[in-house]
Amino acid sequence: MKICGDKYSHSIAPEFTGWSGHLEKVTTQLAGGTEADIMQINWPWLPFFSIDGDGFADLNDYADVIDLSNLGAAQIEAGTMNGKLNGLPVSTTGRVFWLNKDTYDKAGVALPTTWDEVIAAGQTFKEVLGEGYFPLEGTKLDASLIVQNYLTQITGKPMIDSATLTYSWSEEEIIQGLEFYQSLIDNNVLQSWKDAAAKGKMVLHEDPNWAEGRIAGSYQWDSAYFKVSKPLNNPDALTPVGLFKAEGSQNDGVYRKASMVFTISKNSDNPKAAAEILNCMLNEPEGIDALGTSRGLPASKTAAARLEAAGEVNAMQKLGNSQVLAAVAPGISQFNEHPEVMSSIQDAMELYAYGEISAADAASDIIYNVTEVLEKYK
Repeated sequence: MKICGDKYSHSIAPEFTGWSGHLEKVTTQLAGGTEADIMQINWPWLPFFSIDGDGFADLNDYADVIDLSNLGAAQIEAGTMNGKLNGLPVSTTGRVFWLNKDTYDKAGVALPTTWDEVIAAGQTFKEVLGEGYFPLEGTKLDASLIVQNYLTQITGKPMIDSATLTYSWSEEEIIQGLEFYQSLIDNNVLQSWKDAAAKGKMVLHEDPNWAEGRIAGSYQWDSAYFKVSKPLNNPDALTPVGLFKAEGSQNDGVYRKASMVFTISKNSDNPKAAAEILNCMLNEPEGIDALGTSRGLPASKTAAARLEAAGEVNAMQKLGNSQVLAAVAPGISQFNEHPEVMSSIQDAMELYAYGEISAADAASDIIYNVTEVLEKYK
């Protein structure tokens, strides 16, 4: 950002913050009118701050400064709230399955493309490699997103209908998803929730079982490629294989969204200057080179072309992103990542995984609790 400030002779005073606590910090600043001129906002948070589109500046008002032609219609729509362009996506990201080819080769298993093949791999891993080897990992958020991927495929419906702001799946459908998840545990595809939790709050890229290939796959953002590949004994072995298809699938079930968006404060004293900096970061050489692929492959066409020509785009990351963009599924709702929605689903799944409640009770709890959250925004 400083590079762009120097280019336009604007003073830049950056604020540094980690991901943990960022939502709380932005919430406090916006409530008190002390927010920065330019903010990074997680895409699912837009409804929290601007459900009517009035929480941030309308970037359409600065179309003479910001080159909006660099973004596609879907990306413009993603940043639009109630007809007002509140945010510009830095990238479009999504989840695909990343597999450690070295471990699969060691087990003598070809990289799977369907869930049936993954389940068969679980048994082979156990027989050939022994206890403690798994084709995939999946607890907490990752487990809930695997179930969401499966149910979107077989029902043809998104979890939350964005138009009506209602929970789409029936109790019977959720039970089917939970039983599918349990089948992955039973067939040695995933480590059980309880066993994984025994390691504490260790994240995947810090887990020695991941680095050494005993856990041989993960359902991860394409933009997380470097974070999860670098710890591996052989980073080049990590391969994106797209999305496993379930029998009877109606779509790919892709979880695709705008990543972090840049917004401009509606209270900015100099919104045009902020727009110049924003355009520089996304569309001009100085900003493009500074940001690189740190936030995934750029949504800006100009930025993507420049980085590609400069050899700054990793081939595996590009392949993963192309799989995300090519996949077909209903669009996800921003409310999928509402903190209360996420915790409602994960809490019910954890109780089910520990055997403390039935699949039917977990399904009932999920529908009730998520619906209660959504009702607040209607």
